[in-house]
Amino acid sequence: MAGKRYSVVQWCTGNVGSRALRRAIEHPDLDVIGVYVHSADKAGRDAGELAGVEPVGIKATNSIDDVIALKPDCVLYMPHIMNYDEVVYILESGSNIITTRTEFQNPAMMDPDIRARVEAACAQGNSSIHGTGSSPGFISEAFPIVLASIQRRLDCLTIYEFGPSESRNSPEMLFGYMGFGSKPDGPNQAILDFKRETFSGTLGLIADALGLPLDGVRASGALGIARNDVHIIAGTVPKGTVAATKTTIEGMRNGKPLLRMVANWSVSSDVDTTDGEEWEFRESGWRVVVEGDCPLSIDITFPVAPEDYAEMTPGLTAHRPVNMVSYVCDAQAGIRTTVDLPQVIAKLG
Repeated sequence: MAGKRYSVVQWCTGNVGSRALRRAIEHPDLDVIGVYVHSADKAGRDAGELAGVEPVGIKATNSIDDVIALKPDCVLYMPHIMNYDEVVYILESGSNIITTRTEFQNPAMMDPDIRARVEAACAQGNSSIHGTGSSPGFISEAFPIVLASIQRRLDCLTIYEFGPSESRNSPEMLFGYMGFGSKPDGPNQAILDFKRETFSGTLGLIADALGLPLDGVRASGALGIARNDVHIIAGTVPKGTVAATKTTIEGMRNGKPLLRMVANWSVSSDVDTTDGEEWEFRESGWRVVVEGDCPLSIDITFPVAPEDYAEMTPGLTAHRPVNMVSYVCDAQAGIRTTVDLPQVIAKLG
């Protein structure tokens, strides 16, 4: 709503959360009134310090009751681990939530009991919750909706994601979450299952919105095995271990892929692939290919210097939630998806 201001609490200040906090502080229509942190060493610190800007006179807390007492219009909820008790408590209190957690991007894919509990909390608090980010989120929902708007027939939409990660100094993410440096016969099925769960909901959401509901989702994966030791900023990926992964998530309709996500993450292109195919390695970004009566192919890259890349990337996930505060706060109570909400127009000045 034009001229309206919205009060915001930033929940968690990791790599993405601290960037969201900084942008919320700078936003012309937002008032940051609180910050929630998990660690005791961050509690009591100024929000500006945690965001990397000048002090703003707001101290971080590790008490959820402190957050509830502030009665913010919106909580930017960005923890590493999902906690439904926290979400329900916040929603019941009347505060809206925008989260980078993927659990809320398609309510139809949620556990029915959890969904019912969250929806009851929204009804009690007259509040709404929305999940978004860059991938899934922007590239798998907002962008396909725009591209499909000039189609009258869609045969297949494929998103190729390229994530060379050798410049990232995030050992926990690279060697844990992404599985680099693990043995080829190690716990890679868990990574495949995670990606299937992460992207199946977002593909189903868009398919339903287009009037082309999926018959099911299938997932496949392959590994790139390092031919030599790979030395990166975060550590060493030994020869014979995983240095690249390719995951394909396909939303199927009438026996054919209708929506497809192909994620290629790597720390080296000098690999032997377990599927025997020659993989394409590109700079970070996406290629989106639309097969239909208005065929399209769009390449998206990030034209920044290598030394500036780490500073830029948190915004890919953090900025869209900040830009959506007014839309979610003004939305009808409930779990709101990209399809439910208006097209997001960022307020930049």
